[in-house]
Amino acid sequence: MSEQSAPTYAKGLVGVIAAESQLSSVDGENGILKYAGYNIDNLAGTTSYEEVVYLLFYGDLPTADQLSRLKQQLSDHRVLPDSVVRLIRNAPLDAISMDLLRTAVSALALEESDPNDITIDSTVRKGMRLVAQFPVIVAAIERARSRQKAVAPKTDLGHAENFLYMLTGEVPDELTAAAMNLYFVLLADHTLNASTFTARVVASTNADIHAAVTSATGALKGNLHGGAAEATMNMLLDIDIVEGLDEYVDAAFAEKRKIMGIGHRIYKTGDPRAKHLIEWARKMESARGDGSVYVDMATGVASAVLRHKELYPNVDFYSAPLLYYLGIPTDLDTCVFAIARVAGWSAHVIEQYRDATLIRPKGRYVGPSDREFQPLAERG
Repeated sequence: MSEQSAPTYAKGLVGVIAAESQLSSVDGENGILKYAGYNIDNLAGTTSYEEVVYLLFYGDLPTADQLSRLKQQLSDHRVLPDSVVRLIRNAPLDAISMDLLRTAVSALALEESDPNDITIDSTVRKGMRLVAQFPVIVAAIERARSRQKAVAPKTDLGHAENFLYMLTGEVPDELTAAAMNLYFVLLADHTLNASTFTARVVASTNADIHAAVTSATGALKGNLHGGAAEATMNMLLDIDIVEGLDEYVDAAFAEKRKIMGIGHRIYKTGDPRAKHLIEWARKMESARGDGSVYVDMATGVASAVLRHKELYPNVDFYSAPLLYYLGIPTDLDTCVFAIARVAGWSAHVIEQYRDATLIRPKGRYVGPSDREFQPLAERG
């Protein structure tokens, strides 16, 4: 699109095509998400996160040999530099987990022998290392703030299993591991969402992948993006009983309060990932067997919202009860989102380097014009 034919102004860049990508696509009218041409409905519950990582990095689903080599790569990279371990262990116990994750990612760049090398081969290696290191960082954050010793990963466990093992010190059962893997698959990429766009903007300046991913992590923190899952679960815990749902939603609309996890700028008929998340959240709720009903509460809130306005749950809304039943502390939810999304961020950074175009939109000035200057002494 030429500069002349581009829209002169689009608030929030709505409708503006800012990049071309082969990584993922969204059909918002029909509720379809695809990774490199594969419908997410066909990948959810059938593929491992490692397969999706390979797909995003290399453009095709892997063969058995290719997958085996990638898993070995990830296993080899599941280690943190001592300086980053110390940073995590010495952080204040009340530090916000996303702030610590962002800082740790930035600190990883200090340990790179070639931090400014943005060649594709180097960036692929660094990106794969970040995919491996993110769950190690997040698990280490939780272990440190709960005053527990860090748990080293197991070489015979996959990505999802290893994260839960490093987090809890216990190898997860098959259902729990499968649910964690499903979550990672569903959140691995999602076109030019706010954090991914941030990563591409930074990469477009020829800054390194650690700078880009650090910036993306910062963008994910906000409750209008990745932070919505934490806000959603806190809402459900606050309501606590199914009978209070209608009153809560009615009051929110009356007071013009936003209900977190509801609504999506792109999807008009519902987020295609939501149905998979709610299905697996119910499985985990049933297996837990403690009588909790947070899935019913979530669906109740969604139904109550529809009485007021045609808005549907997004990926964060049903992520909340799933992560809760997986034993993830609620204030760690956004960090777990980052574990999944770092594959997409890294793949987009690689793609942006190949594109080699600086992202530099115009701004429309709306302030005063032609003001008369007064020297300091004359300003009363």
